Amino acid sequence: MLRHLRPALMLLLVLTVITGGFYPLLVTGISQLLFPSKANGSIIEENGQRRGSKLIGQQFTSPKYFWSRLSATSPFAFNAAASTGSNYGPLNPAFTKATKDRVDLLHSVDSTNTQPIPVDLVTASGSGLDPHISIAAALYQVQRVARERNMTEGRARALVDQYTESRGLGILGEPAVNVVELNLALDETSKEHK
Repeated sequence: MLRHLRPALMLLLVLTVITGGFYPLLVTGISQLLFPSKANGSIIEENGQRRGSKLIGQQFTSPKYFWSRLSATSPFAFNAAASTGSNYGPLNPAFTKATKDRVDLLHSVDSTNTQPIPVDLVTASGSGLDPHISIAAALYQVQRVARERNMTEGRARALVDQYTESRGLGILGEPAVNVVELNLALDETSKEHK
């Protein structure tokens, strides 16, 4: 039995070193060399201060900001340590209530907007962390954000265009707007006009 145990333990040790040490170090080194920003979380820095990540949404509640999708993470919204969707079906009373509450909130902060509300403004993403909204969801909010910031709708629309990301590899998914980057740009624009 010892004759079989020794090679098995040696194989376990060798494979542990290769797959648990060498391979992760190799992949990390390659990613740091080729994609340092992405490998380090796509952190957004402003004046030496970390403001967020391009990959993780943030909750914006002030009418002067573009709002993200809802987040189903707990115990707080956009908790990167607890990525999850709500898993509520369309007939679930909690889903219906959350959707109705969000529609009511959108109408209360922008009562003059008669456009249909895009679905991604009233539903959560599968991960609960998505920093993107559809172009339609961003354009729905242009009038409110422009009014709240005393800027022209044209300027707000131009910022939406500037922070619209194209399809992945030119064919995957739909164009989308990164809300975190867009709102940081709005703040920067507001500082410039003061």
